[in-house]
Amino acid sequence: YQRAKPVIIDPGLYSLQKSDVFWITEKRSVPTAFKLFTGSAWMMLTHQFIEYCIWGWDNLPRTVLMYYANFLSSPEGYFHTVICNVPEFRNTTVNHDLHFISWDNPPKQHPHYLTLNDFDGMVNSNAPFARKFGREDPVLDKIDQELLGRQPDGFVAGGWMDLLNTTTVKGSFTVERVQDLRPGPGADRLKKLVTGLLTQEGFDDKHCL
Repeated sequence: YQRAKPVIIDPGLYSLQKSDVFWITEKRSVPTAFKLFTGSAWMMLTHQFIEYCIWGWDNLPRTVLMYYANFLSSPEGYFHTVICNVPEFRNTTVNHDLHFISWDNPPKQHPHYLTLNDFDGMVNSNAPFARKFGREDPVLDKIDQELLGRQPDGFVAGGWMDLLNTTTVKGSFTVERVQDLRPGPGADRLKKLVTGLLTQEGFDDKHCL
């Protein structure tokens, strides 16, 4: 809880110019009206939970938002704190951010840059996202070619698109029936990951720890 005691002022709240935060000399106590939780800055949120955050019928989302306005790295705690303090939602959490990330052991402040040596690990993790990458790293081209089917300077065609016969290098696509979505290998990997998370032993005991 030591991380929660310092108070900062972020100029990004009122200034167009990017600058460092201001640290306040006084420190605050840990809140007692709600319990603090932390985790990844990347998450998937349900429609029902977002509605609660917007409407906030018990005012908790707004209260927590005001608290985290003076908190460093607030994306790593705001939604976690809200969802884990509401009985209606606390048992709906899954402790995974759907990212493949390579950390030191013990973890340092920033993860490793991913390279071609990490490609097999990324694929085998079944995670749909990964970070972080160096600019123009060859592993990005390998992801485009082998996983996304993306042509140079092109886009990733959705499962509802068919490639037309063409003599051009880039090719042309036509949209068929948008409801005729054909999941590919990536969708199968994601399904395997999510199924594994939801069926692992002790899953019901791992909410909001």
